[in-house]
Amino acid sequence: MTIGVPKETADGETRVALTPDVVRRLTGAELNVVVEEGAGAGAYHPDADFSDAGAEVTGRADALGADVVAVVSPPPEDEIEQLTGDQVLVGLLDPLGVPEGIQALAESGVTALAMELVPRISRAQKMDALSAMSSLAGYRAALIGAHALPKFFPLLTTAAGTIRPAQVLVLGAGVAGLQAIATARRLGAKVKGYDIRAATREEVESLGADFVDLEADIEGEGEGGYAKELDAEIQERQPELLKPHVAEADVVISTALIPGGDAPILVSEEAVEMMAPGSAVVDLAAPGGGNCALTEAGTTVRQHNVQVFAPTNLPAEMPVHASQLYARTVAALVQVFIGEDGQFTPDFEDEVFAGACVAHGGEVRGERVREALGLSARDEKKRGREDDEQAAEEESSASGLENEFAPGAAGKALPGAAEPADEDGAHPANTAEDAPSTAPDNPPQGRTDDASDEANKSDEASKSDEANKEANDETDDPPEGKTPDAEEDDEEWKPPSS
Repeated sequence: MTIGVPKETADGETRVALTPDVVRRLTGAELNVVVEEGAGAGAYHPDADFSDAGAEVTGRADALGADVVAVVSPPPEDEIEQLTGDQVLVGLLDPLGVPEGIQALAESGVTALAMELVPRISRAQKMDALSAMSSLAGYRAALIGAHALPKFFPLLTTAAGTIRPAQVLVLGAGVAGLQAIATARRLGAKVKGYDIRAATREEVESLGADFVDLEADIEGEGEGGYAKELDAEIQERQPELLKPHVAEADVVISTALIPGGDAPILVSEEAVEMMAPGSAVVDLAAPGGGNCALTEAGTTVRQHNVQVFAPTNLPAEMPVHASQLYARTVAALVQVFIGEDGQFTPDFEDEVFAGACVAHGGEVRGERVREALGLSARDEKKRGREDDEQAAEEESSASGLENEFAPGAAGKALPGAAEPADEDGAHPANTAEDAPSTAPDNPPQGRTDDASDEANKSDEASKSDEANKEANDETDDPPEGKTPDAEEDDEEWKPPSS
């Protein structure tokens, strides 16, 4: 199997999907890697580094024609049309922000895996690219604020007098927000953090920041402990309640995004006008419209003696570590769909694959993505059932060979194949509520499918139901995952040997 790494073409994108150290691990595991000339230049990786790691440095056509194409952002539309049903595309595909792009991928026939939708569970934490990139963004946002502020961040005692520490307010206590809090604290600022989820108070305070309690009936915790979109009335109250806290801050860093929707306004123009001259707002929600009323994505606005920064791709400003972390998550995901035969093996019984897959067999997958496109979720269930039936027919038709690649075996190192797969594609980090599982061939414990009446009459079917129940009892959902560490794990990953 060949993995291709084309050069990124999006404006301002400097990252590369695979770095030389990860390429070395993949080629050492007998996988072929082809890299487009200059693909790593933006991340300070010359072509020679990839060649030394065992990759073939070649033209763009070869990289895009590989069995698996690893990208940071989706390729241009004309190149998407050249992809085929025999290929797999892995990348940050923004399926909820730009669902039309997923429709185009589906029409090409390619199997597309969105790194943003990898489920946040313990065995998938090494694949959590979204958390890794959010951590980089939060760190960078704190540095932007410190650089823009015409004051010291820390408390200083000098012969000329005492300098008070800067006041920093961070709105949103997700991965980016918590990293911004930690970085601002390390720089010596006095930090406050706010989130609509009361459960985040402990996390904010553990980093040495004060938690902002609005003392109002505002609670926005959805399923899985993640934020949910608030009612319109409450959204209107938030900016007013936050106004005095914004006015006191020298730097405001906002991180509240709603996947597939507009970011909520938390900082009104009136609040900005109340800030001290020289203050700064760093709005990480700019791609979704921004949390500040003055935000203009990709530009810096100066109004009322306050600078409003609206960056749209902060990880690209730190391409070395951003590429390193991203490449590791891509390599970790590869083991899910490369089977023991070294070939791509789709496994919708595996919740990681089912969650990340947004296009397969010419169809859009994932309930939230389909809803964004106005497609029926019911049709998807039917297609999933047909896919499973087709896979079963192919398995039974294999003559004279014992099939070692039954559903669940592709990611052999990843347990839990008997667990019902979540085909809605929802990522807890990106959505407020987890949609119910739509996997057709894994009914809830104690239930059977359409043939349940016959199963009650058949001893053989009853035994099968009992066995399935025991399997379900033994497979519990693992705890939530964590952000991937920046350091390399001691144990080096290798795909299953043939």
